[in-house]
Parts: sequence; structure tokens; C-alpha cells
Amino acid sequence: MMAALLLRRDKKSTAAHLKADLNRTDNSSGVHQLQELLDSVLNPERPAGDTEALEWCKCLLAGGEEFEEFCKTVRSYDNATLCGLVWTANFVAYRCRTCGISPCMSLCAECFNNGDHTGHDFNMFRSQAGGACDCGDNNVMRDSGFCRRHRSKTGTNVPSVPRELLLMSEMVLPRFIIYVIQYLRDGYSEPGPASERDLQKVLQQLEPQISFLEELTKMGGAMRTVLTKILTNQQSYKDLTMGQEENVHAKKNYDKYLSALKSSGLVSSDEKNASGVIELAAGTGVLSDLGAAAVAGDPAESSIEDDQDGSQEVGQRKRVKLSSSTKDPSIMDVLKHKCFLEELLFWTIKYEFPQKMVTFLLNMLPDQDYKISFTRTFVQHYAFIMKTLMKSHESDTMSNRIVHISVQLFSNEELARHVTEECQLLDIMVTVLLYMMESCLVKSELQDEENNRHVVVNCGEALLKNNTYWPLVSDFINILSHQSVAKKFLEDQSLLMLWMSFVSFFQGMNLNKREINEHVEFESQTYYAAFAAELEACAQPMWGLLTHCKVKETQEYTKTVVRYCLETLQIWFDSVNFVDEPAPHQVSFHLPLHRYYAMFLSKAVKCQGLDLDSLLPDQEMLMKIMIHPLQIQASLSEIHSNMWVRNGLQIKGQAMTYVQSHFCNSMIDPDIYLLQVCASRLDPDYFISSVFERFKVVDLLTMASQHQNTVLDPEHERPMLEGALTFLVLLLSLRIHLGMTDDDILRAEMVSQLCMNDRTHSSLLDLIPENPNPKSGTVPGSSSFEAMLSAVADFKAPVFEPGGSMQQGMYTPKAEVWEKEFDPIMVILRTVYRRDVQTAMDRYTAFLKESGFFSGNPWPPYKERTPLHPCYKGLGRLLHCKTLHIVLFTLLYKISMDHQNMSEHVLCMVLYLIELGLDNVLQEEPEEEEPCIEEHCHDSWFPGTNLLSNLHHVINFVRVRVPETAPEVKREPPASTSTDSSSFAQTSRRFSGLQRQNSGAAQVFSLVAERRRKFQEIINRSSGEASQAVRPKSSATKWIPHGSTPQLTTAILEIRESMISLLIKLHHKLSAKQNSFCPPWMEDPEAFVRLDSVKYSHGDGISAIERILTKAAFRARQNKRCIQEICMKISPPVPPKRNGPADKKTMDKEERRQKARERQQKLLAEFASRQKSFMETAMDVESPDADAAMDLGSSEQQVSEILYDCVICGQSGPSTEDRPTGLVVLLQASSVLGHRCKSTEPKRLPTSDEEHIYPVDTCAATHDVRLTTLQRFFNDSSCLQSVSIGWEGGVYVQTCGHTLHIDCHKSYMESLRNDQVLQGFSVDKGEFTCPLCRQFANSVLPCYPGRGVEKAHWQTPSRRNLSVLVKEVEDLQDQLGTFSSETNLSREMESVIKDIKNTTQKKYMDYSKTPGSPDNDFLFMYSVARTNLELELVHRGGDLCCGGASAATKRSCLNQLFHVLAMHMRLYSIDSAYNPWTRLTQLTQKRDSHVCNDERPEVPLLFRDVPSLLIIFVLTMPQPLHKEHFTCIVKVLYTLQYMHAIAALSVKFSAEERLAWKNSGALKKHTSDAEKSWEVLLSHGISELSKGNRFYEVATEEISVISSRVWSPQSIEYALQQFCLPFLRISSLLQHHLFGDDLPNCLSEEEFPVLANCLGLLPSAFQPSNQLHSASCLDWSISAFEIISQWCSEVTEFADMNAEHAVTLVVQDPHWTAPRLLRLPENYNTIFQYYHRKACTFCNKVPKDPALCLVCGTFVCLKGLCCKQQNYCECVLHSQHCGAATGIFLLINASVIIIIRGHRFCLWGAVYLDAHGEEDRDLRRGKPLYLCEERYKVLEQQWVSHTFDHINKRWGPHYNGL
Repeated sequence: MMAALLLRRDKKSTAAHLKADLNRTDNSSGVHQLQELLDSVLNPERPAGDTEALEWCKCLLAGGEEFEEFCKTVRSYDNATLCGLVWTANFVAYRCRTCGISPCMSLCAECFNNGDHTGHDFNMFRSQAGGACDCGDNNVMRDSGFCRRHRSKTGTNVPSVPRELLLMSEMVLPRFIIYVIQYLRDGYSEPGPASERDLQKVLQQLEPQISFLEELTKMGGAMRTVLTKILTNQQSYKDLTMGQEENVHAKKNYDKYLSALKSSGLVSSDEKNASGVIELAAGTGVLSDLGAAAVAGDPAESSIEDDQDGSQEVGQRKRVKLSSSTKDPSIMDVLKHKCFLEELLFWTIKYEFPQKMVTFLLNMLPDQDYKISFTRTFVQHYAFIMKTLMKSHESDTMSNRIVHISVQLFSNEELARHVTEECQLLDIMVTVLLYMMESCLVKSELQDEENNRHVVVNCGEALLKNNTYWPLVSDFINILSHQSVAKKFLEDQSLLMLWMSFVSFFQGMNLNKREINEHVEFESQTYYAAFAAELEACAQPMWGLLTHCKVKETQEYTKTVVRYCLETLQIWFDSVNFVDEPAPHQVSFHLPLHRYYAMFLSKAVKCQGLDLDSLLPDQEMLMKIMIHPLQIQASLSEIHSNMWVRNGLQIKGQAMTYVQSHFCNSMIDPDIYLLQVCASRLDPDYFISSVFERFKVVDLLTMASQHQNTVLDPEHERPMLEGALTFLVLLLSLRIHLGMTDDDILRAEMVSQLCMNDRTHSSLLDLIPENPNPKSGTVPGSSSFEAMLSAVADFKAPVFEPGGSMQQGMYTPKAEVWEKEFDPIMVILRTVYRRDVQTAMDRYTAFLKESGFFSGNPWPPYKERTPLHPCYKGLGRLLHCKTLHIVLFTLLYKISMDHQNMSEHVLCMVLYLIELGLDNVLQEEPEEEEPCIEEHCHDSWFPGTNLLSNLHHVINFVRVRVPETAPEVKREPPASTSTDSSSFAQTSRRFSGLQRQNSGAAQVFSLVAERRRKFQEIINRSSGEASQAVRPKSSATKWIPHGSTPQLTTAILEIRESMISLLIKLHHKLSAKQNSFCPPWMEDPEAFVRLDSVKYSHGDGISAIERILTKAAFRARQNKRCIQEICMKISPPVPPKRNGPADKKTMDKEERRQKARERQQKLLAEFASRQKSFMETAMDVESPDADAAMDLGSSEQQVSEILYDCVICGQSGPSTEDRPTGLVVLLQASSVLGHRCKSTEPKRLPTSDEEHIYPVDTCAATHDVRLTTLQRFFNDSSCLQSVSIGWEGGVYVQTCGHTLHIDCHKSYMESLRNDQVLQGFSVDKGEFTCPLCRQFANSVLPCYPGRGVEKAHWQTPSRRNLSVLVKEVEDLQDQLGTFSSETNLSREMESVIKDIKNTTQKKYMDYSKTPGSPDNDFLFMYSVARTNLELELVHRGGDLCCGGASAATKRSCLNQLFHVLAMHMRLYSIDSAYNPWTRLTQLTQKRDSHVCNDERPEVPLLFRDVPSLLIIFVLTMPQPLHKEHFTCIVKVLYTLQYMHAIAALSVKFSAEERLAWKNSGALKKHTSDAEKSWEVLLSHGISELSKGNRFYEVATEEISVISSRVWSPQSIEYALQQFCLPFLRISSLLQHHLFGDDLPNCLSEEEFPVLANCLGLLPSAFQPSNQLHSASCLDWSISAFEIISQWCSEVTEFADMNAEHAVTLVVQDPHWTAPRLLRLPENYNTIFQYYHRKACTFCNKVPKDPALCLVCGTFVCLKGLCCKQQNYCECVLHSQHCGAATGIFLLINASVIIIIRGHRFCLWGAVYLDAHGEEDRDLRRGKPLYLCEERYKVLEQQWVSHTFDHINKRWGPHYNGL
């Protein structure tokens, strides 16, 4: 009842009344009233969209005040010291690495700009998942980076909050929150097809309520404290959610909540059924040890939720289920809500993290108490989050929102430690991850498919493909970055064991099986998922743990991890049933267990000083560990040898990803390191033979010239052998984990990347593998990176190439780096594409040639290595083992005998290995000085294992097994071969399976048999006879060749060589002359000292062999003696007897090759020179024929007609009426002229609300105003001949200078139309590219049939009287234009006029008051000529001082254009009554004024634009025009222009000055040359204009404001010349194009006299030394004073009525500065901060893609549908309005510029570059950007010269959608 009364009253007064009640000491009645009111207002049965409830709440909280006022008051008590601003995806934030403690630290723009980060390493970024500002939080960032607002501890001086202020809030808000929760409960329906929409609907309805909560959080600390109390108060939650039995709705509501809990699998613990059984759905028995390891905890929950059973069949592989028990079943299933916060989070998760809820929950975080409770609640719901995530359809969005929350909680170390200790955060995380991965396990097929008991994740599952696990793994990595948490993890053994079993799910995933016969039908792309999963879920946590194992004190942790790794590996070997041979034809790139083991070993030795042997297992285990990484290395080689080609491209993708910069240090590096460890501890002979066997090249290693390979096709033998040798070199040379310091590694990585290619700073940062954990210290941008970069590289500044492609700033290796540090081995390790190795070698070659070190084709240089860490000394034994020496000997022999499949690369690697051996001599063995007696060594080829002594050991005979067809068989063994010789003539072959019956002796050195024996010994030592049973099967059956292979037979070869003799032989062979090896030290022992000169370090194979022999001689006297002996036998070394002819053959072969090479070089050179000369004739417009074609009059050739070359049919001939030739032209509308201004400074781009750009002072605006003014007062048709248009939207014509027949052009267009492959232009619009130079064009301008003969007599200077010429001109003008419309030529001229009109928009052609009037056409035609002349002036720099026929003129088509325009304009005869010519040259009688009072007067001559008149006269005269007539027109018009100048000048005088000049001039009026004196003319002009009373009165008023300058005769003369100059320039240009006169060169101060002279205005008596007066150029055809009086009277008549307008029309300054783009600020951030949040003026929204016009500064929405008009988006519309379809826009969010040209657009590039000269497209890196003046100049230059179409290549249609 009470409530009903209250509801009727006004809300405000009610609130005030209640507040007063509640403030009393006894407030029970108030409480009761309030509760009743709330019961009825906050009734959840009402529809949620009802805003009434919200209104009430606001009023109640404010207690009768205005809500805004209330907010303000509460804010004033804000005591928060943190910013805590929460943002969502796409928000622009900042991250400063210098100030950040946690790598996740971020700042909002306001805090960043108010803090001091100068010189810091910061960047701007677009938030992907959302985030919050950390300003003020010293757990995450250093205090020095706080902004001004959060630096002072504001909390201290804020007054405490008065109790009554927030009293109502405390009472009302709990009810409001439960009200929201009830809606959430009601709205929830179980997942089904329709449910997603329903959930969205509920959320939409609740939008205002949740926004209200969000608003409350923004009121500051005081309100947040109240909210925290309410949200965490368990009592009020209990009362409000359950204590309402009498309310049916509430009861139903609560049941809904319980059922939602139940359906989520979250019920109280007693209902759980505990089953610890491990069952495998695939029915393969029990998961043996892995299971046992996993069941360390209590019995756990039953198998995974049933809703996932539906997808049992995934890719025909049964999904495996195992419910390994975890420590605590409660983690996964028990949830009990005790307060509002917990239930709110529960619904937030249930509704899949709606953005507003997330923001509300995060906005509360600055409150410390809330932060702790919320983090606990979040952890408590962690498992539930994972389950919801797995079911979600929008897992991407949801992932982002989860991380948005978790990153705020877990980045804080204190908080993370707190929840780890209190809520078992680590257990929860590991369990949840395990649980998640268990949902997609399948049986592994690695190794032994039938008996495999291992399970792996299935990479085809959505969970892995979509990275659904990412948020959980990311949180895990985040908390492991805190030392205290990581230590807890490493100390907890059961957790570690659980983690290892998690990692083993990834071991061997995504198994590849080599396709042998058919190409695979479907290429699976699962490998992306597999690599991402290993990197994120295994490697990154591993790096996280490793960062905490850096010091001696953490030894124990490392030992524990290593122990568990080994245990888990052992379990894995057992469960995949691995014995000793890997299964053939399969490889998985994923061995995370091996890599964990490797990385912890490496850290233990490098940082913790542990002894390696204490961490290693027994030999047998080492052999097993070695197999799989070795298998990967061999498979890499197979993939690159194209043996896996039938598996499709994806297998290459895997090989590339494995070595790619983001993966290599978690994949290939640990693998190679592990192999290095194994190699240093296992028997070297065993290891080497394993390598050759894995690479399948054992059969190749025979002395015989023919052999059979049972496992490789012949074409794969060579690349596989190269692969095996390269791998050995890598294994023995790499020191990344064997002793290099971090700086050395960084340097080596940097050098190898720079040697492949010059790199930009950002790509280098990206390519250098850094330790992936952000806290590792080698953060990109850290000082060591920059210091190292400047040490090894030079910076090449960004340049702009003439072709238009823009280079970025690049780093290139310094010369000394190429000389001393180029390391091909490192390059091979790091190249993703094999071609990069070649590129690096080419760059190295180029360097050597340039610096003069070596001119031939160099070999990869040999590089000295850092010494090995003592732990790994055993690695050197590989280089000193007999197996390797036999292989090296055999290969040297094969190469010297030219056996097939040997290559330069093989020799290079063999020599590299020998040299490595010489540089790593083992210390133990004393050097044998005595030659060893060969008869003693019965067991092997070589006496010992030391390479030094084996080098000179001679091998006489070798027994080999060869096919019967081989040449060796036919030879009888020499008589001297005793049976004994077989003792060291063992075969290097491997037919262990076939040779069982042979004597033991012959088998001693079969590589594989040797390896088996060693393996057997080890096995026997460790495990008795148990596993021997399997062995014969695996070895005997696998390698037997099947099919009809030819019989093998034994042959004995006579060798009689040692390695040294073979090397010397090869030296002779490479240098192609005998006895080439003659080192200086043979005679001179001193020469030894000067051993390491530059000569040896760079060079080809010859210098490599010399270097090796020198080292060998230097290190052992025996070798030196041996070399001397061989060199003494000057006679050529004897090849084996069979090989006489073959040897000759090889010599011939070499010679033939050499000759072929020379021939090829010659041909190539010839071709290049031809190509060059073609390009010159095609492109160079300076060439003679183009010259003649272009410049109709430039030479005095006496040919009858000008000849043109057609670039399509290639014929040359004149242009005729029937078959006209045309110039290829591009017509484009241009507003460049219209954007010119008076001021020399370009306008600035506004970057604040105070700055503006005013367009009124532009050339276009001024001319517009002028025309409008004239049209107000004067006759329309006369107005339209008094000015030019075309300042905006004028048509500019340009050509590439090539000509073609018009009929050829038509057929060319047809062929283009039929050709479907078009590049960026539209044939239907007439666009094409010039067939010769490919320049863009869209029309053809017909060439007027030219007659060259009369030229001479046109040119003769006229001696005739001016008045005679004036009369002739008048008569010529009266001739009507004859226009035969029948010829092809005239038709083409018509069509080109149509093209010209279609080029620009209608609004730029229609200026007449009567639509469709011919005057319009007439105006448009002559304005086209004006536009082109003016633009040429602009291109020449605004004046004609440079003179000359510049390149621009060479390509000019103005002559042809004038012909076309003239032809058209002759159709309009000028009515003789109105012909301006007569008014210029004759005195007219005053017509009776009353006759034409209805008609408007004509425009007075002094208001007319003189250059326009010039063009009208020239174009309306019959063509061709005689030069004397042209000069006559110029002379007459000069007089008018001069009077313009005088009139305009006189207006600028003050009244006194005017009087003074009037009188001084009047005195000279009767002198002889009065008509040529400016003083006289000025005085006459002033007196005539003074006759109108009003004219000068107005002028004086206006002028007094303008100037107070004093005019001297010099300044007047200068002003007059300046005023007339633009007219002289236009006239000279016109004359140059019509008659081909050259333009002279001059200084700018001489420009006036020189041009006057050119135009024939100068009096003949003029001496260049005299000072020229502008008036002396005047030539009056009739009395000057009378004609002037006539002109002035026209003005004064008008001025009597409209004096103001008369003055403005007289004073027109013809000077404009060159067109400029806007001036941009130095720093891009200035633009970005102002514009990226700015609202569009048209639609008032903040555009998604804002853009700026760089011509006029207009702000537009790119692609915005909001501003679309008639299907045109705003950018396209603006480009038409501002630039007549050319627009230059800066995209604010991308920092790049796009150009719109007509219907096409292109990305131009960026003018803002970072400190390293790089663009940052889309602001991805977010580094500070600075204006690159050079680039901006280029952009401006292209705009002014209209060359966008030619220079930028990548155009596409925009369909009006920009």
C-alpha cells in the first residue's frame, strides 16, 4: 500500500523524503518504506526493457538531487591512485618497455601523453583483446613512468566520504544487483540451435541496466568501495537469493539457477562418481606407464562430458578417451556460490563473456579488496570457463574476453603468488589443460602401428585448429613468468609429472608418412595447428621455466626436470615399442620431450655449472634419444631432395616452419644440440655410420665407378650425399649451445640474416630468434640489439628510385663483416628458402670482386670456431675416427676419378671436414714421427684414428663389390696382390644382409655392420640377451634389394694414393694444369710463419686445398715430407691404368665446357647490347625521329611533309586526311591550378580545433568570384570571352610522344577488349597502354597534316607596317571556318573533342546563363588551351628562365591540340559588332545609349583577361597562322595589358601621389616619344579614370588600408614589368609551340627584356646594355591617347553605378605561387591523436577508417556507408569535388597515402617513416613516425606533374566504394 502511494509521487521528492528518513537515528520506518518501494519497482516479472526501474534507482541513489550532480559530488571523493581505464578491442593504447616491469603493461593515451617517455622504447598498439591502463600500479610498471595525475598519491589528501552521501546506494544497489541476476537466470536457456539468439536478446534488453552498473564504477574510488562491499557480502547474498520462500517467482528463478549449475556439470561433490579406471575407447588395452604416471593422485572423475561423444570419428581415427585422475576432483566440478560477485561471474561465463559485463567487472579492479576476491572467484571458476570455451561457437571472441580479464589478474606477481598459495592455481591450471587436451586424443601411429600404446592429440580437431586452448596456455605462461610461482611449480614433483604427461600428448603428433606411389589426394593443413600447439603449449612454458633456472642455486630444479624428462622419454619409447631402428618413411617434427631435455641440459651446463655426465643416461638410452632428431635431419634433406613430393606442398611447409625464425630456437636448435651431446658421448664410428645410413647414402660410398642403391633413386643420391655431409659440418661447427655467449649468438644471427639480404630494422628484429619468453632480457629494441646492429651493419637511408618504387631504410653488412665474419654454415642453418644460401654467396662474390680480394667464383669461406665448452670436447672425436676418414678418402678418390653424382658442393664439404679435423687436433695421441709400417695394420684401412697421420697413409688396393657389368670386373688382379692385401682392402660397402656367408675379414668395414656390432656391444652390456631376438629380422630383411638386380661380384682396385696425394691431384685438376701446387714453404721454411694471410681466407677450391695442405704440413713434419716427395715427382701423377682415355676425356670435357661458357658469355653480351639499343630508341624521346615528329617546326628541314612512325604496324609516313596519324595521349581533368595561392608558404594541416583552412584565397575561388561579378552586370556572351575557366576541372593533355595510325589504334583496342587479362584499366572507357612504352593513355590526338615548305616564309620577320597587319588580321578573322565534315581526319577531330569534354564533369563546363549556349563551348575550348599552357609554366617552375626546349616540351602535344581546338572554334564566328579586335584597334563612335538600354553592356576591355583574348584570337584565325600576324596580335594585346597594369597600379596610390604623378606626366605629354613613356601614359590614365567621380574615391578608401609605401620610378617600372610578365610568358610559350622558336636561357631579372625580344616587341634600336623600360615595347597602331580614353570611359561609365566592383575588377593580380600540398607536422602522432577520434563533420560519427585530403585538409570517412550519396562513398565524392577526380588521401589509421584517379585507385606508400627509415603500414609496430620530406616532395611533384598514372603501377578499380 505504502509503495503504491510512493510510486504516485514525484520521484525526486520521494527520494529526498526517504533519504531524510533513513538519516535519522531510528530509521526502521525508512528502511521498511524503501524495501516496499523497491519490491514493486524492481520487479523481475516486468519486461527488462522497462526503463522505469532504472529511473527510480537513479533518483533514489541521488537522494533527490540531479543524478549528474550526484555523480560529480561522488567523484570529488575519488581516492584512487590507479587509472584502471578499461578498453575493448581496437582501442589505441601504448606500451613502454623502459617503464614496464611486466611485459603486459599498457597505458591509455591520456596517461601516456601526460607521462614523460622521451627516449624510451615505447610503441602504440591496437588492442586485440582489450585491456586496462596500468598507470599508478607499481607492481606492473616503474613509478617514473606514471603520468602527472597518478604520480602524486592522490589518496592522501582526499576528504573522507560523508556517510549520508552513499547511504542510499548501500541500501538500493544490493536489490538492483539481484534484480539483474534474476533476469540473467530467467533468460538463460540450455544450449541448442536457437539459444544463441535468445541469449543475445536477453543481453540486449539488459543493456541499460548493465551500462548503469558500468557508469557507477566510473564514479571513482568511493562508489567502488560501496560496490565491493555489496558484491562480496555473503550474508546479503544469502538473504536475497534464497530467503524468499513466499515468492513463487523467486523460487522458480532459484530453481533455474540450480539447473543451470547442474547442466554445466557442476554439482556438489557427493553426487560425483569416482572412478579411477583408465579405459581406452579404441580398445587397445591399458595405457601402461603413462597411465601409471598419471594416476599418481586420487581416483578421479568419470570420462569427459558426454556431449562430446558425438564426434567419435575424426578423420577415420578413433578418438581415445582416458580419464587420468588428477590431484583433486573438486577442481573440475564443484562450484558453490557464496556472494553476488561469484554468481555474476558465473552468468558472465554462461553468457559467454558479454563485453559490458566484462567491462563492469574490470572497472572495479582498482579497488584492492575487490581485486583479491575477484581473482579468487575467477580461479574458482577456471575449469568452468574452459568447459564453456570448448562448447562455444564464438571461441575467438570469447578467448579474447577471457584474456582481457586474466591478464589484469595474473600479471601482478603478488596476486598470482597469493592465489597460487591459497587456491592451488597451478594445480587447477595444469589439470584444466590436461582435461582439455584429453578431449581430442587419438592413438599414435609412430614406429610400431599395431603395438603402439601411446596417445597423441589429433591436430585436425577444432580445439587445436582454432587455437581454442590459447587463453589457458597464455595464462599459464603468464603466471610462470613470476619467479615465486615458477619455483612452486618446479618444487612440486607430482605437478611436474602431470605436466610431463601433458607434454607427451604432443610427442610425435601430426605424423607424416611418405607417399611412395600415388600423389596424396587431400593435402591436410593440420601442420599449422601442430606447430602452433608445440610452440605455445610446450615451448613457451618451457622458456618460462628456463628463465628461473639461471643461477647455481637453482641446480636442484634442473636436475628434477631432467630426471622427469628421461623417465617420460623412457615411458614413451616403451609405449611406441621402439627398439633401435626408426620405422622407414615416417617423420614427425614434434618431439617436445626431447627438446625439454635438451634445453634444460644446455642451461645446466651454461648457467648452473652442472657436470653434463651427471645428467646423461646410459649409452643405450642415448642411442635411442639420438634416433628421432637424426631422423628429422635426414627427412629435411629428403624433403629438399624432392623425395616427399607426392605428399604435396604442405610437407615443404613443415620443413620451412621447423627452421623459421619464430620456431628455430624451440625446434631445430635443441635438436641439433641434443645430437651434438649424443655425438660427444657415443662411439664416433657408430655415430658417423648411423648418419650415413639415416641419409641412405651408404651404397654410394664405394670406390667402384658403378654401384646399386637399394633405397634411393639415382637422381636423389647427390642431394642426399650433400645433405649428409652438410649436416655433419653443421653438427661439428655450430656452437650456439656449446660455448658461445649470448652476444656472440646475437652477432652471428644478425650477420647471417644480413648476408642473405639487406634488411629493414623491423624485419631484422623479426628474423632474429629471441628467447621467446619476454622476461629473458633480450627484448627487441634492447640496447644490445642496437649496439650490435651498428657494429655489424651500415644504414642505407631510404631513397626514392626514379621508377617510383620507394625504398625503405635498410641495413647492409659492413665490409669487414663480409671479410671476416660471413659464415655460410650459419646461413644454411637459418635459411627458410634454399635460394637464400645462393643469394648470400652471390652477395659475398660481389663484395670480393668490388674490394679486389678475389675475382673468380669463390667457395664458401672457412670460418674459425669459438672453442668448445670442456663438457663437449668429445665432439671432436668424430673428426678423428676411421669411419669418417674412409668416407673422406673414398669421396676424394671418386671426385678425382670423375665418378657420377659427385659435385663441387660435395668436395667443398669434404674439404671443410678435413680442415675442421686439422683445426681440432685431439691432444691425447702423440704425433707419430716415424712413418708407420703398413703391414701391421690388419684390422682396418688406417693405422690409427688421428687425421694428421692418416692424411699421408697410402692405400694400395681395395676390394669392392660391383655389379658384373662394371668396367672394373674385366681387369685381372695384378700378380703382386697377395691375399694379405685384403686386410686393408676392405670394402666400404654395406651388404651386411647379403654377405652373411662371407669371411669375417671382408666384413670388417661394412659401415652398417660396424654400427650393428657397436650397438650390440652396448645392448649386451646393459640388458643381456632380452632384446636380441628381434634384431636379425630388422637388419636382414630391410635392406635386401628385391627384383632382378644384376649379380654382384668382387673386384680389386689398385689405388696407391693417400689423402694428400689425392688432394694434390685435385689441385692440378681444378687449376687445369700439371704441377700447379708449388707452395712457397717448400723451399723457404720461414714462409710457415706468414701462413694466415688474406690470400687463403677468400678464394675457390684451389685456395682451399692449398690452405689444407699448408695446415697439414705445418702441423706434422711427416705430411710436409710426403707433400714434398709428391711434388718432387714432377712427372704427372699416374692415374690407374684403366683410366688413360677417360682422363684425357675429362680434360677435353673441361676444355669443351670452358669454350661453351665463353660462347654463351659472348651471346649474352650481344643480346644485352641489342636490348640496350632497342630501349634507347623506344624510350628516349631525345632521339631524332621522335624529335621531328614532335616538334613540327624545330628544324629547317626542306621536306614536303612530316613523317610519323606508327608503333603498331611499324610503317612510317605522313598523316593524311584519309589515314590520319595520332599521338598517344592521356586526358585528365585537373584542379591543380585552382589550388594555387598567393602566399609563398603552403597552408598547414590543422591539428587542433583552433586551426582552420580557408579556401577563399585560392586561384579557383578568385576566378569564380570574378566571373560571377562580371555576369551580374555585363552581357553574358561577352563575359564568357573575358575570362578563362579550367582552373578547376580543366583538361590537361599529356603524351608519351609515340604516334600510331588511328585505324591501327582501333584494331588494337578491339584486341584489348577481347583480351580478358586486363591490368587495372577499363577498355570500355577508352583506356589503354601505349603499345611501345606501356604508358597509360586514354585517347589519340590526330596530327594535322603538316606542310614543312612554307615554314621558311612564314618565319621571315615582317618589315611591314603594323597598321597594315592589323587590317589583315581583321580580314582573316572575318573569314568563316570551312569545315568539311566528311574526311576521316575531321571525324577523328570531332571524336577527340568529345573525349576532351567527357574528361571533365559537367559543372566545370557550364558557366553560361542560357544552358547549351555555344558561348559555353567556345569558352571551354579556349580554356583547355589556357589550362595546358599554364600547367606547362608551372612545370617549368613558374617562369621561362630555364628556356631551352626542356624534356617536357619534347613530349608536348600542344601543337596538335591547338589544331584540333582551332578547327572546332572556327565554327563559331565572332559577331563583328562585338569583335574585341576592332575595339582594340579602332576608335568607335558612341552608340546611342537609348537603343540598347534593355541589353546589358559588354565587358570593358580593361576588365578582360588578356591571355584569354590572345588564345581566342590565335584559335579563331585560319590555320596555319603566319608569324607576322601572331606578332601583330601580341603587340596589340600588349598595349591593353600595359594599360591594365597602369590602371591597377594607379588604384594602389594614395590621393596625393596620384595627383603628383598625374601632373608630372602631363608635362611630358608633348615630347616625341610620349606614347612610349610610362609617366605620360600613367598620368593620362589617371586623368581619364578620374572623370568618373566615384572610381578613385572608393579606391582610396580601400587602399589606405593596404599600403603606406612610397612609389619611386624604379618601383613603378618594376611593378609594371611584373604585371605584364605572365602575359609575356604565355605568349612566348604559345609562339614556341606554334612556330618552334626556342626559348632562351636567362637570369630571372633579365626575363622581361629577353621575352620581349623573343616576341618581337623590342624596338629595333634596343641595345642589351641599356636599361629597358617596359613602355618602350609599346607599339600603337593608332593614337595612344584616344584609344586609352575610349578604354577608360568604359570603366568610368560602369564605376558611376558600381564603384566597388569596378575597383576589384581592375585590380587583378595575375601572380600565383606554385601549387603546394598542405604542410604536415613533423611527428605523425600529432595527426593521429587529433584525427583518429575526431567525428566526421557530415555524419557526426567517429569513422572506422578516417582519411584526410592532403590538398585541402578535408576530413572524410573512407569506405563509410554513413556518408554515401548516390552510391558514391565520401572519398570518391570528395576527389571529384576537390581535384576533379584526383584525390590524395592520408589514411589516419594506416599512415599510408592512397591516390584516387578517376575510377581507379592505388596505394601510394607512406610519407611518415620511423627512426630507421621504414614505413609502418596499418601502424602495426606503433613506433613513432616522422615526416620524410623527400618522399613528400615526390608526392607533390607527381601531383603537380599529373604523373600518378605513369609512375604508380598497382592500380585497381574502386567501384565508388572508397
